[in-house]
Amino acid sequence: MNTETKNTDTNLIDRLFSVGAHFGFSKSRRHPTAKPYIFGNKQGTDIFDLEKTSELIVKAKVVLEEAGKNGHTVLFVSTKDETSPIVKEAAVDAESPYVTNRWIGGTLTNFGEIKKRIARLSDLTSEGERGELERKYTKKERVVIGREAEKLQFNFGGIKNMDRLPNLMVVVDPRHDAIAVQEAHDTGVPVIGIMSSDNNASLVKYPVMVNDALQASVSLVVDELISALKAGKAAYVPKAVKSTDRRRSFRQN
Repeated sequence: MNTETKNTDTNLIDRLFSVGAHFGFSKSRRHPTAKPYIFGNKQGTDIFDLEKTSELIVKAKVVLEEAGKNGHTVLFVSTKDETSPIVKEAAVDAESPYVTNRWIGGTLTNFGEIKKRIARLSDLTSEGERGELERKYTKKERVVIGREAEKLQFNFGGIKNMDRLPNLMVVVDPRHDAIAVQEAHDTGVPVIGIMSSDNNASLVKYPVMVNDALQASVSLVVDELISALKAGKAAYVPKAVKSTDRRRSFRQN
């Protein structure tokens, strides 16, 4: 490891410590898979090894930057009240899809049906913007349609631009959003999990063991991950259309 990288890691460790990211849960709540990431126990509370945590963050950042460079879709998930606003703001900043209100069963495993609901939301939004709802429906009908649109926006607003399954998913507290993690597993979507000591680290491909209850702790980690994704996106170059594909398209037109 070169000096520059070492300094960066030390700085990250200091910042993690300053926001209380090293505090896990009580030993009685510890999942066995969290043990390798525990430095010790203080007055009954598990203390994370922040050197290992920083290494996990760096590894996750490499994965996210690569995803950005390849133009991949990264879905951010957090339906926990304490952390959902942080995740939503970060996802919007990175122009990535997100689920922060409620995970709808089948979001990944039955994506074909979910796309129909997203299409319905898009249609209602477009009709409203063009003033068609006022022309086509009575006031009573518009009230019913308005409620439908609000529900669709609540459930699917964060993924309205996601036209295919994500290539990667970032979840804050996989234990809380266990259904989302299971669906990712069932559809082959790798997961980066920001998780505390009560989580099963084996359920995600890239665990980041850290305090997932403190907003400052989660915010720091999410900011680190988002910065990597944005850096990758900035370097993304869409693949050029092959000359054979262009000729085929010309002949079809």
